[in-house]
Amino acid sequence: MNAPTLSRRSLLLQGGALVVGFSLTGRDALAQQVFAPVATNGFSKPVAPDQVDSFLALDADGRATIFSGKVDLGTGIKTALAQMAAEELDLPLDRVSVVQGDTALTPDQGPTYGSLSIQKGGVEIRQAAATARARLVRLAGEQLGLPAEALVSENGTVRPKAGGPGLTYGELVKGGRFDLKVDPAVTTKDPATFALVGKSVARIDIPEKITGRFTYMQDYRVPGMVHARVVRPPAIGAELQSVDEASVADIPGLIRVVRQGNFLAVVAEKEWAAVKAAGQIKATWSRWEGLPEQDKLWQHVRATRVTKDDVTSSTGDAEAALGQAARVLEASYDFAIHTHGSIGPSCAIAEFKDGLLTCWTASQMTHALRKQLAAMTGLRPEAVRCIYIEGSGCYGRNGHEDAAGDAALLARAVGRPVRVQWSRADEHGWDPKGPPTLIDLKAGLDGDGNVAAWSSQFHVPEGAAGNVPLVAADLAGLPHETTMSPGNIIQNSALPYAFPNVRTVCHRLATTPFRPSWIRTPGRMQNTYANEAFLDECAAAAGADPLEYRLRALKDPRGIEVLKRVADIAHWQVRPSPRNEASGDVLRGRGLSYVKYELNRTYVAGVAEVEVNRRSGQVRVPRFFVVQDCGQIINPDGVRNQLDGNVIQTVSRVLLEEITFDRGAVTSLDWVSYPILTFPDVPEVVIDLIDRPTEKPWGAGEPSAAIVPAAISNAIFDATGARLRSVPFTPAKVKAALQAT
Repeated sequence: MNAPTLSRRSLLLQGGALVVGFSLTGRDALAQQVFAPVATNGFSKPVAPDQVDSFLALDADGRATIFSGKVDLGTGIKTALAQMAAEELDLPLDRVSVVQGDTALTPDQGPTYGSLSIQKGGVEIRQAAATARARLVRLAGEQLGLPAEALVSENGTVRPKAGGPGLTYGELVKGGRFDLKVDPAVTTKDPATFALVGKSVARIDIPEKITGRFTYMQDYRVPGMVHARVVRPPAIGAELQSVDEASVADIPGLIRVVRQGNFLAVVAEKEWAAVKAAGQIKATWSRWEGLPEQDKLWQHVRATRVTKDDVTSSTGDAEAALGQAARVLEASYDFAIHTHGSIGPSCAIAEFKDGLLTCWTASQMTHALRKQLAAMTGLRPEAVRCIYIEGSGCYGRNGHEDAAGDAALLARAVGRPVRVQWSRADEHGWDPKGPPTLIDLKAGLDGDGNVAAWSSQFHVPEGAAGNVPLVAADLAGLPHETTMSPGNIIQNSALPYAFPNVRTVCHRLATTPFRPSWIRTPGRMQNTYANEAFLDECAAAAGADPLEYRLRALKDPRGIEVLKRVADIAHWQVRPSPRNEASGDVLRGRGLSYVKYELNRTYVAGVAEVEVNRRSGQVRVPRFFVVQDCGQIINPDGVRNQLDGNVIQTVSRVLLEEITFDRGAVTSLDWVSYPILTFPDVPEVVIDLIDRPTEKPWGAGEPSAAIVPAAISNAIFDATGARLRSVPFTPAKVKAALQAT
């Protein structure tokens, strides 16, 4: 069994290690417990985000441990953060380790979302490391009697530039600590001198993963742990009326049936006993039919009360210009409700001990989860510790936090560490969902076919991210942390193009059918999809090539560059769409899409190649071309990993994915009813990266997913002349569109 203390922290727990921070006091019992082996050194671990010691620690040998509030969800961020820190500290990469997402050890850098892990979290670590290196150089100068400019740091040593012996980092901090605020204006290294940043470095997590030695959350164990399964209501709002505990009394090893309000679970010594008991227990539930009819979903969305309108852009007078346009186009686009569909269902372990709650979790927002668990249990946040253990990748807020809530409730009920493992049906049925999105668009073209007016209306939930209530708290009638972040789902509703008259409005809806949460590129994907596909409709109406049509209206040179470069690598043929070559059963086409992410960072352009079988309605994407400019690139190979993953996952979402439900609950509870892309249909992804070493690093993860839906829709139109406006592009929808065309 793995002990509760993480092995990745063993460096700091060795004798002689120096942990820089504030003095131990009786006030922070949790930190004392964590760092008991080094308490004699007189230090504990600070987590204040303005302190150097919150982000890094050096041991006596000069090795560095980096403390990151951002976590690696399988995207390679851990490697990139180590590169950034090692670069600024002038240390070899193998002398840097990373602790992530432990609320007792790491600063709160916000949830791991929005492609901000490098742009925000990495930059903060870079500044802390640069501040530390500057202090080390000054300390060396004081001991060597030399000015800082006469010294150089390399390989964990500060030495005179002119030659001669230097001092190791371990010698310089011996018997002391940094006790220093991060200098946000610190001079970081000149990119021309980078030895690690900008280079492809093998991911540090891969060797253990491919050899089966990696410990995922689902594999994690703590001493004395027992197992639990939650018995879910047959309908989301059903009430628990009665439980027959005698129905599971014959199961060996059963510890307890736990009922609190509408929360029902079984706890057992062995996992199989818990599984068996959950399937065997007899319970009576009330009926509940509070969901809309699925085939009337979009009528339901249109009828939902609007709480406010966010005007995301307003230029000129769009309504007046529409009235004067030579031609007016109108269309509505919709994007289905998606589940995360993590391959490994969510899992968590919780333990109550000495008035403290410890939770081992794959949450991407451990500091926010800490607040949620504190609210649910009535504990002070300081008495709750969440420790990140990597789980099955989620690309958003899936069921990890909810499994943690289940485990916390049950650990308190039975007085032992409890592991809760969700089933596939739990994951598909009870994780939060990417909400439905509906977009209405109008465009007015002038006599030359150019866009003279653009008006769009986006129907999106008021809250679609943040701390959605934990399922356990909701079912058990417990308090929950109620802060609701609306998320940036209104981003990219505004356009990157210089049209003279534009008005874009996001109608924020009071409710949405399921608990809303972010899934990869939330809002920006749906909004970019509608904008870029409708822009192609305008280009087709004008008889213009889709690439040239965009370039006419785009004034940003970096945007122009990614579009021209993707056209080059995709061997774009300048011509209007569609092809009008409808011979044979399989029709082929290409489609273009572009985004400037949130209109203030990362540029991406993509071209999809599609094959449409007009007999079956099946769509394949054999190749997808991507060009991305995310400023300074930390690890090119890591960025390519991100782009590969984004394209593959989003092709799956666009062609296949959509939850099904009846009036009471989700009905797509397995991989048959909620299919995802399989290996034979994975596209070849051709990537071109634009590296700008002297620029700030921007998000490399989410942006490329935003371009995929429109590129596929535009390619289908190019191949067939049929416009697909409703994700997913299922065979039935494709055949219907072909018949209509």
